[in-house]
Amino acid sequence: MKECTVSRVPVVLIHGWNSHPGIWNRLGPLLADASIPCWTFDHSAMKKAAVPEIAAALGRYIRSMRDREGYRGPVDMVCHSMGSCIARYFLEVQDGAGRQEPVRGLICLGPPNNGSALAELFNDPCRKDGIIGQLSGVFVPRGFDPGADPLVQDVRPGSLVMQHLRNAGTRPDIIYRIIVATNTCEDPAFFPWFLGKTWECSGRRAYRATFEGDGIVPHSESRLPGIPLDVISVFREPHDPALAPIQYCHINLPRNPVVMERILQYLVMPVHDTVTR
Repeated sequence: MKECTVSRVPVVLIHGWNSHPGIWNRLGPLLADASIPCWTFDHSAMKKAAVPEIAAALGRYIRSMRDREGYRGPVDMVCHSMGSCIARYFLEVQDGAGRQEPVRGLICLGPPNNGSALAELFNDPCRKDGIIGQLSGVFVPRGFDPGADPLVQDVRPGSLVMQHLRNAGTRPDIIYRIIVATNTCEDPAFFPWFLGKTWECSGRRAYRATFEGDGIVPHSESRLPGIPLDVISVFREPHDPALAPIQYCHINLPRNPVVMERILQYLVMPVHDTVTR
């Protein structure tokens, strides 16, 4: 059986909706340089699968990697967007009671932990055509039909999947990190399709646009009880002047240098370094 030092705990990378493992192409070399084993879960071919099915596939993938590597220790997970819901459903709902899967840390980038206002807008008969039209070819595929997409339905705030996650709650044996972006200076170039703003629910079937989000996911959707948000912004963090504000939006979080540096910091922290809960 292989032994890993704290800094060499394997990390499982989980991409989000309508995405692919290529989003990790800049993080991967940094993990290799830090001698952190990288296991990349690819669910891009599971187009018609719902969150529970993909979460179960994630569990099978991790078990297969453990068998291949002969490793039974803890792993870390880094997830983008809806990949966080998939990981959480596996860890908190499917594995929550038995806790058979030892996981040290879960790092979520722009996660819709409480469901997505955008998913609701995609299904709103009065607003969906306008919203989908704005994001067509940018965040949603051309010809996108939200009613035929199980993942979009699963991430609606009132869905059964979201209810299961709320009922299960977070696991006390896992260190949760939530990295989100914000448009501090209200720059339209941050996410030009929504003039720098992010849609969020402000009540039953009521929506508002806020600068406290990454263009796709507002901070209110990412929050989990007792877990602070790690908020990054091009206007706060030391950064390459050549890095445009749009590089801090939701779509670009996995490749953002500040985000990648933060991920590496979390991955090499000692196991006993936990967040305040």
